[in-house]
Amino acid sequence: MGEARRINLALQGGGAHGAFTWGVLDRLLEDERIAIEGISGTSAGAMNGAVMAEAFVEGGREAARAALDDFWRRLARYAPFGPLQLTPWDRINGNWNLDQSPGYFWLDALFRMLSPYQFNPANLNPLRDLLEETIDIAKVRACRAMKLFVCATNVRTGKIRIFSREDLTIDALLASACLPMLFHSVVIDGDAYWDGGYTGNPAIFPLIYECESRDVVIVEVNPLTREGVPRTAAEIINRVNEISFNSSLMREMRAIAFVTKLIEDETVEGSGIERLKMMLIHRISPGPTMERLGVASKYNPDFEFLTSLKRLGRERAAAWLDENFDALGARSSIDIREVFL
Repeated sequence: MGEARRINLALQGGGAHGAFTWGVLDRLLEDERIAIEGISGTSAGAMNGAVMAEAFVEGGREAARAALDDFWRRLARYAPFGPLQLTPWDRINGNWNLDQSPGYFWLDALFRMLSPYQFNPANLNPLRDLLEETIDIAKVRACRAMKLFVCATNVRTGKIRIFSREDLTIDALLASACLPMLFHSVVIDGDAYWDGGYTGNPAIFPLIYECESRDVVIVEVNPLTREGVPRTAAEIINRVNEISFNSSLMREMRAIAFVTKLIEDETVEGSGIERLKMMLIHRISPGPTMERLGVASKYNPDFEFLTSLKRLGRERAAAWLDENFDALGARSSIDIREVFL
């Protein structure tokens, strides 16, 4: 990778909204000035990272881009067979939210009354089939060019668990995306796991301790801010989920801001200051477009919708590179306190 500037990626989860991250990765892989050292991902972010790492080990950048395209195309094949379908009126008007889909109302009511152990006792999960079809875990483990960290939540202890590339499995990826109202918990080494977003969306600390690069680029999928007060039940649930899934990231950013201030103010003296690592934080955000999408659209695998998010991701990544490439290795391109505190 020559003189490319090394960065670490923190990839949020968010169901179908992870197609935005697909677009961001596609654009970053296109730019040979960028080298990706580490990836920390949750849910869809973890899957994007695993797909990219697997292809990169054998074919480099172009193979990784092609593998991401293939993964999201295969995901979209499930769209015509699911209960969540856009109405003709929504499709004409480009409304991807599924708020008016009869199937969404039916499923929403079902999930409120029954657990996945009741409505899906056989534990059928088409996502497992997709992952086994598209990801060769042995190749992911063989990728030495990128460090990969996948986050899941231990149901018993409530603690975060980080699966590194060396101990990654299909079950670990499924655990990272296991919403407890939709899927059975995923049992690994005798413990049950739920979605990693509850404890790290995504986790930043592995990138601090396990990677040399100080630059962390957060690829945001869940909006941090949303104007107005939610009024409907769906709007309230959506905002509660966004806040809870962003809370762990905001706590880590608070800690990073604290350490940064210690270093800048030279508060710590002697050898103590040498043990502190100044992290450089960057952010690629989808902006207002994602804020207009509700929780229902996270379950929408329509290929037209997914490719629209990919285009948005490419556009936002390109704009970020134009504006902030020179900041890499030198400074944070966002005010951590203003954004996260």
